Amino acid sequence: MSGQKLKGMIAAAVSSGVTEARARIFRHMLNPTGQRSPHKILRKKLIGEKVAQWYPYDINKDDPLVMARQEQERLSKLEMLKRRGKGPPKKGQGKRATKRSK
Repeated sequence: MSGQKLKGMIAAAVSSGVTEARARIFRHMLNPTGQRSPHKILRKKLIGEKVAQWYPYDINKDDPLVMARQEQERLSKLEMLKRRGKGPPKKGQGKRATKRSK
């Protein structure tokens, strides 16, 4: 009986030693209790750079001529709307302000 127990203890010690050595060699996190750990998430590579590479570089945002033209188009459209009476109201003349005064 005691021979079986001794064999079991030696086998357990050897397997735990092998497990620890494997963890050290392959840089695994040893978790004998089985508790939840954030190590798996922290070990992953960050994906922000990969996502940023997916979208092409937009030269329009850096070109001042393109930005000036877009701003000019926006202002001309706003002026046209104002002439028709469809532009944004003056400060204090919007829907919420007229509701309060009634």
